Amino acid sequence: MISTQANCNDIFEPGLLPVEQATHNILSALPAIEEFEIINIEKAKARTLAENITASFNVPQFDNSAVDGYGLNAIDLPKEGVTNLKIIDSAYAGQPSTKSIATGECIRIMTGAIIPEGVDTVIMQEHIELQDDIIQLDDRHQLGQNIRLAGEDLQQGSTILQSGRFLTPADIGLLASLGIATVKVKRKIKIAIASTGNELISIGDTPKQDSLYDSNRYSLYAALDRPDVEIINLGILEDTPEALLKSFNDASQTADIIISTGGVSVGDADHTKTALTQSGNVDFWKIALKPGRPLAFGHIKNSVFFGLPGNPVAVMVTFYHFVQPAIEAMLGIEDKAAAPKLQIRSTENIRKKAGRTEIIRGILQQQSDGEWTVQTTGKQGSGILRSMSLANAFIILEHDRESVKKGELVTVQTFSTLF
Repeated sequence: MISTQANCNDIFEPGLLPVEQATHNILSALPAIEEFEIINIEKAKARTLAENITASFNVPQFDNSAVDGYGLNAIDLPKEGVTNLKIIDSAYAGQPSTKSIATGECIRIMTGAIIPEGVDTVIMQEHIELQDDIIQLDDRHQLGQNIRLAGEDLQQGSTILQSGRFLTPADIGLLASLGIATVKVKRKIKIAIASTGNELISIGDTPKQDSLYDSNRYSLYAALDRPDVEIINLGILEDTPEALLKSFNDASQTADIIISTGGVSVGDADHTKTALTQSGNVDFWKIALKPGRPLAFGHIKNSVFFGLPGNPVAVMVTFYHFVQPAIEAMLGIEDKAAAPKLQIRSTENIRKKAGRTEIIRGILQQQSDGEWTVQTTGKQGSGILRSMSLANAFIILEHDRESVKKGELVTVQTFSTLF
């Protein structure tokens, strides 16, 4: 009988590393980016804050009106029925009133204007009747309504953003509201990307019968096109062990992370594995994951190294589930909007056996009754890149899960939380 080797279609191959264990091993072996730079806040979106931000004054700095309306003292609010008040002045944002109201009086006030002396309540203009300089209001109002208090947004001395914050547009506005023009952030992480394989050609090259255009490097380039990453494009590397190791060693002089695709399996032409074995600092794992079973991880001199599979879908799956979390861990991102995994109803049967995690390309959509459902994109071969293009979510079938029946709930992660 012919002895066969394990392959990616095998589920119960001994020694397969569960996805959770692979993730733990990676995250526990990463260096931290400690260097920082100071940049203008206009360029700080999607950068990692490297300092705590403390409010140096209250925001707002004074009590002000939340609406266009009329400022009065609550003592004049009718307990029942209606009452009339006389308008004695107007207050605008940037042009406060200098008058103080007495009983039976009010001041016309605009949104953002400082609350005049004696005013403790603002009535929205839509809730009064106006005749000349007299307003009439009823008994539905209460003390303190429609007034924004000093420090209601930010209190002087409080920490409003902490180091490790992944800065959002709202955070930028928050910084601006304190008059902060520059901010300290972690420096960009430098990531070198390369493709391997004698069959690969670059865009613009003349194709041959046995050649393939390199798509992996372009997928990775797009995935890494973010404000906190500096991309080093190594191109298609010469596919010999000696040339590959030299290229990786050269890249390690400047790159924090090196990512290559292809050549980490068990084939005779998998020269990347041969080259990296010589470095002595890279481990080769067989992960209980479909697609993405072969993965290399370790260090080449000063760089963290990821050797991803060669198939296009496997590249993207392993990038988003292993490499992207590593990037964010090295940058020290501790406070970022969650990427929730949702429980969504499947519209079809999905075959699976327990023993590995399967990540399937899915289409998440809302039905006419308002319920969200998910279906697969069809054939799930790891070389079918169009299945990723059609998808808007990953369907994640956990390690111990078995086949899914139509109507059952499955775990879904939307691309909008990843890309």
